[in-house]
Amino acid sequence: MRQQTKAEPCIRVSRAGPLALLQDSGRFGVRHLGVTQGGPADLYSWAWANLLTGNPWGTANLEITFGGLQLVAGRDLEIAITGADLGATLEQKPVPLWQRISWKEGETLAFATPASGLRAYLAVCGGFVAEPVLGSVACVTREELGGFCGMGIKLTTGDQISVYTTELQAGEGLIQAPREAIPDFSQPAVLDLLPGAQIAHFTGRSLFDAFNTWWQVDDRADRMGVRLIGPRLNCKISTLVSEGINLGGVQVPPDGQPIVLLNDRQTIGGYPRLGSLSPLSASRLAQCLPGERIKLAAKGSGAVLEEYRSFRALFNAVSR
Repeated sequence: MRQQTKAEPCIRVSRAGPLALLQDSGRFGVRHLGVTQGGPADLYSWAWANLLTGNPWGTANLEITFGGLQLVAGRDLEIAITGADLGATLEQKPVPLWQRISWKEGETLAFATPASGLRAYLAVCGGFVAEPVLGSVACVTREELGGFCGMGIKLTTGDQISVYTTELQAGEGLIQAPREAIPDFSQPAVLDLLPGAQIAHFTGRSLFDAFNTWWQVDDRADRMGVRLIGPRLNCKISTLVSEGINLGGVQVPPDGQPIVLLNDRQTIGGYPRLGSLSPLSASRLAQCLPGERIKLAAKGSGAVLEEYRSFRALFNAVSR
């Protein structure tokens, strides 16, 4: 097991970009207080970034949305970038994604604009330093919780970021993701949906349309949720007594256009739901740009649970 030692400021933000947030695995056990989950919108890519840098599950890394971020290293670092292709460069040379690389002192790491996908994840060997708030450093700007300062603030130009010092021997651990593990964000996404308690209240035509239509991602999409554009879905019940909302829940408001709820969602809601995306499908949706197409595919809980267990087994098997 590698030990974290002292922390020191070693990364300077020379250009902040539109949205770069610190995200660990999320804030749990506090939803009864009205506090949401937070955490990485694309759990899959986030987990791989940590795995490639030898960090344990839960270690915080940077979620970079749309690009535009520019960082300068204050000492030699080992890093990995996964998720979207945001045109990352190191000293103006393209950076290989989904593998561990060296980032030398004084070098500039820059992210341009999306070529494929929406969110990239930057992990640093040892992990970023931040003080937990309610048990997590996950940055939720709406709730003003987490992040590097604890107040839910995105990275700003001039910030100095600290990283734990740790030892990682050359060749230790997995240094490159296998080709079959790397998602192709340029392809339309087919998302697994577990039917929910209210699904029987939707009309037969609406259920046919829900699972046989290519939906379009609306430009009204953020870390709270993603609105889908397509045929109007009609439900025999318009509202419910508010109930808890889980990650990936697919609400259908009165206008009949589904909203898929993501990490920064509200904690309760009263619209009927078709069901919930699986955790890995919610991750895939988080990489979809406005205008992209997705399709919903009904799937049973057993198959979804087995898929998620297989995903977690890869990271649980890593020696800590």
